[in-house]
Amino acid sequence: MDSYDAIVIGAGSVGLPCAFYLAEEGLRVGVVEKNASVGQGENKAAIGGARATHSQPAKIRLCQESLRVFSSWNETHGDDVGWKGGGYCFPAYRDAEEKTLKEILPIQKKFELDIDWVDADRIKEVIPGINPDGLRGGTYSPGDGQVSPLLVASSYQRLCEARGVKFFFGEEVVEIPHRGGKINAVRTAKGTYPCAHVVNAAGPFAREVGRMCGLDIPVVPDSHEAGISAPVHQFLEPLVVDLRPGPLGKSSNFYFGQNSEGRFIFCYTPSEPFVGTEKRSTSEFVSIIGRRIIDLIPRLRNLLVRRCWRGLYPMTPDGTPILGSPGEPGGLILAVGTCGQGFMMGPGVGRNIAKLVATGRPLMEEEIFETMSFHRDFSVGKLEALR
Repeated sequence: MDSYDAIVIGAGSVGLPCAFYLAEEGLRVGVVEKNASVGQGENKAAIGGARATHSQPAKIRLCQESLRVFSSWNETHGDDVGWKGGGYCFPAYRDAEEKTLKEILPIQKKFELDIDWVDADRIKEVIPGINPDGLRGGTYSPGDGQVSPLLVASSYQRLCEARGVKFFFGEEVVEIPHRGGKINAVRTAKGTYPCAHVVNAAGPFAREVGRMCGLDIPVVPDSHEAGISAPVHQFLEPLVVDLRPGPLGKSSNFYFGQNSEGRFIFCYTPSEPFVGTEKRSTSEFVSIIGRRIIDLIPRLRNLLVRRCWRGLYPMTPDGTPILGSPGEPGGLILAVGTCGQGFMMGPGVGRNIAKLVATGRPLMEEEIFETMSFHRDFSVGKLEALR
């Protein structure tokens, strides 16, 4: 029976980079995935945005690393993953949004992020055809971008296999045996895999995996809907985020961008969370998102929507991921609770988790990494507005 230095549970946006960077550290790695192939959980539901312009230091550090990985992927690994470095833009039409965006600029500047408040004329340049009525200006971060989640997942699998990572598809974890306060294996219906470490990267199902280790991990699935259009002529560089509440009280912020293939991809945050694992599309999504897009950029009124889908956000009470060792059982590592930003955080999470397992210390500053501890006070802070 083969044994492993680490078994990663989940072959998605977080699990794949964890497996790859663990293997790069010289560890023998196995990946257990209940689906038939990589990226078939929430990874394929991601819209592919990648930004470091958050308001929390931990998210900033994770995504700074992710951006370094995504933007140099073709040069480093020889695979085209659809990187489009057009940035992110947050236009503001009301005092509330202008105040929010300006209040978080100091911390973003502290971490040397390339972001500034720009006037309305500059916003009109970076978002051609934007509705000018009442436009105050906004923030623009040209170093952020977009990338294809499906292409990244496929490339990560190839890179993992080239480094000896073993994938066990169609296998759902049923037990994580631990003795004397330390994990010694992962068990599925098809086999038992002895290991020294287990990385819980199970996304919205992290809580169920945690219970197998005697932990109650505060991660709750929250369903979000997205869609994509037919391709049109390239004219929009940044991914756009509108923080205003939407019509009918159904949506809060919404965001969209034109990917490297010319397709518009879009999503909004429901005003009331859809807690649970329901993934069937709703009848109201297209009408709500359509109104919002046309109001912001009227020239998109004839955009043809090709497909809609829903995915699950693994939410924590305070909107911050849970990373690192919970202490007991020994050997368990958490890489969970990415709150719908697992794809953009994935490479950063993977690099930090791999360093933690291999050397005992994360890649980022330890005091920042500790803010994502399983043992933090989850009642402190609130869900980040800029999802």
